[in-house]
Amino acid sequence: MAGGIVHTELVGVLRDVVGPAGWLDPTDAVGMVVDFRGLFSGEPVAIVRPGTVDEVRAVVRACAATGVAIVTQGGNTSLSGGSVPTDDRPSVLLSTSRMNRILSVDPARFTITAEAGCTIEQVQQAAAAVGLQLGMDWGARGTATVGGAVSTNAGGLNVLRYGPARDSVLGLEAVLADGEVFDGLRALRKDSTGYDLKHLFIGGEGSVGVVTRVVLRLHPRQDHHRTMFAALSELEAIHELFAMACARDHAGLTAFELVPEIGVAGTISTFGVTRPLATEAEWYLLARFSGTSPVDTTVEGFLVDAVDAGLVVDAAVAGTAVQEENLWMMRDELPPETLFDAKGAKFDAAVPIDRLAEFQRAAEAMVTEMCGDDGLVYSFGHLGDGNLHLYVVSSLERGSRMDPVLVDEVTAAIDGLIRDMGGTVSAEHGVGQELLDRVGRQKSAVELDLMRRVKAALDPDDLFNPGRGAHCAPVPEVEAAEAT
Repeated sequence: MAGGIVHTELVGVLRDVVGPAGWLDPTDAVGMVVDFRGLFSGEPVAIVRPGTVDEVRAVVRACAATGVAIVTQGGNTSLSGGSVPTDDRPSVLLSTSRMNRILSVDPARFTITAEAGCTIEQVQQAAAAVGLQLGMDWGARGTATVGGAVSTNAGGLNVLRYGPARDSVLGLEAVLADGEVFDGLRALRKDSTGYDLKHLFIGGEGSVGVVTRVVLRLHPRQDHHRTMFAALSELEAIHELFAMACARDHAGLTAFELVPEIGVAGTISTFGVTRPLATEAEWYLLARFSGTSPVDTTVEGFLVDAVDAGLVVDAAVAGTAVQEENLWMMRDELPPETLFDAKGAKFDAAVPIDRLAEFQRAAEAMVTEMCGDDGLVYSFGHLGDGNLHLYVVSSLERGSRMDPVLVDEVTAAIDGLIRDMGGTVSAEHGVGQELLDRVGRQKSAVELDLMRRVKAALDPDDLFNPGRGAHCAPVPEVEAAEAT
């Protein structure tokens, strides 16, 4: 009863803090309490949408005073269950959706300052208005927010050229667990005056503070693009192709993606995508060169070399905006959850770039041995980053579901393969709730301990996003025994 009274009082305080525009009853916002894939959900004490930094501070202080946790949510496009309320303890869902203003665009500094609730597409459009561009981009650009991108160190389609979110952040502002504000809104490229504290919040999955404003790096707009779609002679050609493309124009290579034929056929059937090539192959390369001057010669030279070397058997280059849009729509719609409504074991894996083909083939062999005809490996992803989105499903029949016991067995086996290859189980989607029991096997006891110390120093009462992120991962029993 006492807890109920405290929560009722907290609700009243929060209503006063954020006002009518910033208040949502959880029963009226069902979509906010369930994750993007429908796997995780929770019931918050309240949903608040503060509109200013001062309102965020007041929310944090009120929750801290009553011991109620805070889960921060941007566009709720998380693929690891990190942005929905927790049921482990009472929590308030803090949405940044009202903090959605572009605060300044500075072409002379090549920067843009945006509130955390701005969508990536909103920032892209503001940059384009002054002849510049944002490095970050991915399929959920119209929904995913700046704060979410920062909290997960999101990757996407342009990592090859511009790096992950970490490389786009020059400075940020965040509200800490005691309600104080960390003001690191600097537009400096270089600053050697101690720890670069902004990096504590980048990739931290909202566990040490609420990011409220961010200074992002902009780049000269690349007005000249050429996207190509090439049928590979074999999967093993990808590493030599990547080296060949880098030799042509490393800085101009902005995308280098792997696309499977089953994905091409699926997007044609489901979304009406036009088949880019008459030639069919098991695997395709989707690549793009960009520049401030025409890149036609670069693309033509690369494809001639690739064909002459026997690495590519056929290719097409987008010659119009419609053809370009067709190719990238195909890429954006490849995830099997949306394309086929097929679910099984999911991997956001990265391995050293020269081992991608080896990883795919080893995973295929492993699944064949474990599942026989009841397992299919479906992969696509960022070849130049070593990041492969690999799924194991029972079939690509719409609505197919893999046996949960088999999912667990396959997950453990392929996670082991990833570790053996020096890889990671989360290249760009974060740890959230989903990977807690898996990421600990990738980290040493010392590394996990260091992360826990950071969390304890900045958020001693575990106010922010409890139970999510790598610092919460259990130390494997073997390592724990060795440490003692």
